[in-house]
Amino acid sequence: MATIKKSSAKNSATKKKTSAKAKHVSAIRKTPAKKAAVKPAPRNTVPTVPTALQPGTGTPVKVPVFAELHATPDPTKYTVPHSSDTAAYNEMDKLISSNQFVPLPFPVVQGVTEPILTLAAALGPGGNASVTKIQNAGQIVFHTAGDTGATTSPKSENAVVDKMLTDFTGEAPAAVPQFFYHLGDLVYSFGEDKYYYEQFYDAFRDYPGPIFAIPGNHDGIVLPPPAGTGVPTDSLKSFRANFCTPAFTHSIDAVGLSRTTMIQPGVYFTLEAPLVRILGLYSNMLENPGVISSTPNPTKGGSPSFPQLSDAQLDYLTAALTRIKTEKFTGAVLIAVHHPPYAFGTKSGSPVMLKEIDAICDSTGVWPHAILSGHAHNYQRYTRTLGSRQIPFLVIGNGGHGLQSLSINTTLRTPISMPVFAQPERNDSVVLNSYDFTEYGYCRVVVNATQLHIEYHPAPDGGTTKTPDDTVTVDLATGTLAVFTPAT
Repeated sequence: MATIKKSSAKNSATKKKTSAKAKHVSAIRKTPAKKAAVKPAPRNTVPTVPTALQPGTGTPVKVPVFAELHATPDPTKYTVPHSSDTAAYNEMDKLISSNQFVPLPFPVVQGVTEPILTLAAALGPGGNASVTKIQNAGQIVFHTAGDTGATTSPKSENAVVDKMLTDFTGEAPAAVPQFFYHLGDLVYSFGEDKYYYEQFYDAFRDYPGPIFAIPGNHDGIVLPPPAGTGVPTDSLKSFRANFCTPAFTHSIDAVGLSRTTMIQPGVYFTLEAPLVRILGLYSNMLENPGVISSTPNPTKGGSPSFPQLSDAQLDYLTAALTRIKTEKFTGAVLIAVHHPPYAFGTKSGSPVMLKEIDAICDSTGVWPHAILSGHAHNYQRYTRTLGSRQIPFLVIGNGGHGLQSLSINTTLRTPISMPVFAQPERNDSVVLNSYDFTEYGYCRVVVNATQLHIEYHPAPDGGTTKTPDDTVTVDLATGTLAVFTPAT
């Protein structure tokens, strides 16, 4: 059963904004009593030398590194100038108006239909022991959000990460988050490697766990010169250099920070962890809609709308869902894709992409327990009723980059039916349950043997508030909404 703590719309002018902000600094941000062997570089300047944990950029290591050895204050400004993107966006608008702004081919994982990364592998040599502890506890917790990179100031992204870090303190062992799953658009405006330090590595310098990611449209955009290189194969180049390396290495983009690269097998892949599988898709570089395949057009005899694209992701999703059925996996099944199937406001949904996903779910007989997306820079939660199933669709795109309103003139009283999103041929229905376009935030996800529980936490609530503003719980066996039963 979905629950909402305050007003689900969160648009009341009387809601406290930042009273808790000054109190939310957790123990994880405190200065350690013991003096560091190597003094960390000040966060207002880009470090030029490796830290104690960082032997040198480009160096393969056997053990992954996540957080810095010692916590440091948040940066207050960016030091790498972010010039105006007006000319680049003008160039993009010209391409769109002339129908030349089209999806770009993406790297296909060769020889493997379903690329898989296990949480154990991502944790390194101690991964199996960590996974065993999670299995014995019978519960896993993780964070998720998208659209984190900010361009003018680190303040908004810092607020979200700081709030997430408070989830690591004052918790029972089984309630501590195991990883962060990023829903795309890590670096703005066009995934440039020169911004990875400040928009990703420095922002998450104290996050003490692995970070997985699917790319968003801004991570894959390539524009013609002078705005970009104009070389299609440069699409996703920086993303792959930081998230899809064959082994753990220290990226040059980290500029001396300790976090190692992630070893994802591709830009689409299955993250396999105890009690949960997250099937990540890349929805390409268009502003709207999301595109995951060549997209056959039934009105044109099935000819592909984007013949330059591979259908590997459709094969991947089919294989992943088939394996779930064959192995009789009883945990939570999540689909993560940057472009949301449902959204309203500045960013629209992607109904054709959803129909492709639906067709595969229908053919395999396996449906997700929830679908997670970003792209729209706000929080939206929908429930799709499909037969006896109730599937939450969440947009969590308020991770730090410029909030976007929902373009509404009046306050919406939720839940509210959204017939515009329904598919009559499937006899489904869609309801908007909650939204927030005034705050930055993230979701905390809890999975146990019987339930999937998703909580929305706005950053201004601070570290002294751990009660979520919005929640939804799904019974894993029936795929229907339920009342959350926390672990005792």
